[in-house]
Amino acid sequence: MGTLLVHSSARREASVTRALGSDLAERLGAPVVERDLAHGVELIDEAWVGANFTPREDRSDTQRARLKGSDAVVAEVRAAETLVSGMPIYNFGVPAALKAWIDQIARAKITFEYTPDGPKGLLSGKRAFIIVASGGTEMGSAVDFATPHLRQVLGFLGIDDVTVIRADQAMVRGEAAQTDAMRQIDGIVAARAA
Repeated sequence: MGTLLVHSSARREASVTRALGSDLAERLGAPVVERDLAHGVELIDEAWVGANFTPREDRSDTQRARLKGSDAVVAEVRAAETLVSGMPIYNFGVPAALKAWIDQIARAKITFEYTPDGPKGLLSGKRAFIIVASGGTEMGSAVDFATPHLRQVLGFLGIDDVTVIRADQAMVRGEAAQTDAMRQIDGIVAARAA
């Protein structure tokens, strides 16, 4: 078990979330598997939904092939002890690639299930770090729809131990946004070492 580092920034150069996420993942001291969503994530469609709702033993070769990418990203999440997600806020929400990844990993009877007492996440026992960067949106404000969304998804899947690292309002706060986030990462690493 190690760390799954999920990059969702469209920017490859000068991306705050990529730099901070890589730094944190490396400093956690476990093997790191990287998933770069900027390389593209399949969108779910009618064929995907049909394959997903077909019992595993009844799926055709075509259906199994349609779910192959989803099976791969689900396996990465299930194998990880820690999830580090770099998440820029785009237009008040999560990047489209991150939403597509969420759709690929949120699968009934695999990462969550419905019970008489309500939904139950099947990915418990993991820890997640969300690194949030924005130009102007203040994290936790009335117009930040990204951070609560990702927290909700992770909790729905059973990941309740979530730490948010802020590098928000960079167009307002300048370098202080990234400096504050680096300070938070230093604190996390120091606490784990203690």
